[in-house]
Amino acid sequence: MSVPTVLLPVFVLIGLTFALMLWMAGARRNALVSRETTVKDIVLGQPNWPVRATQIGNCFKNQFELPVLFYILIALALPLRHADYLIVVLSWVFVVTRLVHAGVFVSSNDLNRRSLAWFAGVVVLLIMWVYFALKILLLI
Repeated sequence: MSVPTVLLPVFVLIGLTFALMLWMAGARRNALVSRETTVKDIVLGQPNWPVRATQIGNCFKNQFELPVLFYILIALALPLRHADYLIVVLSWVFVVTRLVHAGVFVSSNDLNRRSLAWFAGVVVLLIMWVYFALKILLLI
């Protein structure tokens, strides 16, 4: 597979992360400007942001949990030339699960739907890792 084909899902996920970061920064700034929160309430990292800013912030932080395993997999698979068609297809499926997860997280925040999207991503990522490991270990 070509490098751009393999990296495009990574770029989309990175785009989601930056979008959430900017959205979170805006929500936090608005909370401070409107005095819904004061600097003394959050200066030491206290969790005193308004609900909406917290919701977006938690979604942003979540992008540094499960997706890290995806980034590592792609970072290994690409130079080792094991980023094949199946890895690319599964990458897109994983990215879609992350987009759905983030969409639910910042909208209804329905825990059942959010958990389902998260778990689907876990399953896809596990399949990717098992497939990659077998290719490496069995020298396929």
